Amino acid sequence: MTLTLRSPAFEPETPIPARFDHERGDLSPALTWDGVPEGTAGLVLLVDDPDAPVQGSFVHWVLYNLDPARRGVGEGEVPAEAAAGANGFGGPGYLGPAPPPGDSPHHYVFRLLAVDEPVRLQGLPGYQDVETAVAGHILAEARLIGTYRR
Repeated sequence: MTLTLRSPAFEPETPIPARFDHERGDLSPALTWDGVPEGTAGLVLLVDDPDAPVQGSFVHWVLYNLDPARRGVGEGEVPAEAAAGANGFGGPGYLGPAPPPGDSPHHYVFRLLAVDEPVRLQGLPGYQDVETAVAGHILAEARLIGTYRR
């Protein structure tokens, strides 16, 4: 079975509703997934905007060590078992879309990784720190891309 990632709030490659943006309070959309492979020790959720006018991309959410028995996160939910990494402002938590006014639509990449061992990091690791920690341990990956324009 293939790992899949969806949201009841938006279809792949379509606009993320404005109620999930930064200006309206950074409410994270609900996400659901299926196809977590056998041997998964934890799940990692990474969200970034590669279209942002910054070096690399702008990080919107870093969660790791989600329970592999989970099949999603609710709207605005921060799973109690999960560890948070640093978003683009350096703190934990979800940051909603906030592209510069007048920009063409930005793409928001939601990545779900199934990994074969827990992520062992301290503090508020960044997106790249988590990617480095799971390198060589990814059993499956699913992506969901939404767009947003002010």
